Amino acid sequence: MSSAHSTRRDFLYIATGTVAAVGGAAVLVPLIAQMNPDASTIAAGAAIEVDLTPIAEGQVIKVFWRGKPIFVSHRTKKEIDEARSVNVATLPDPQSDQARVKPGKDQWLVLIGICTHLGCIPIAHQGDYDGFFCPCHGSQYDTSGRIRRGPAPANLPLPPYDFVSDSKIKIG
Repeated sequence: MSSAHSTRRDFLYIATGTVAAVGGAAVLVPLIAQMNPDASTIAAGAAIEVDLTPIAEGQVIKVFWRGKPIFVSHRTKKEIDEARSVNVATLPDPQSDQARVKPGKDQWLVLIGICTHLGCIPIAHQGDYDGFFCPCHGSQYDTSGRIRRGPAPANLPLPPYDFVSDSKIKIG
């Protein structure tokens, strides 16, 4: 008879311990999660990393940093040659293609995707220059993000970014 009571008691100890462990985990998970920065804090200025590996040549992806669209373009040799063959003196906002990319990384163009006219978001691979076209008022940018035609007064701005490795950039 005593062995049956001790077995029942052992079961109660194990069950109580299990409930206490689950309850402790249920309390700790939100406690630890609340220590993460708020989403608005992250959006307000935290740097982001972008993996360049899945971006095919000729493709433009859009990511968001500080609530702004960022275009990451993996330019083809043809797009780079077209951007470099332009007479810079004829541009409304003169800037060479080399000044808009990191040295040795000519195929990667990183731009803030906000039209400098009224803040619309341009569309990639559109317009007469196969660069970026703003559908709001018709501003056209070339494959280097430089204004070529339309009411926009300046080139698409460049965000602060650095290459962390050959296949990853850090924006911000």
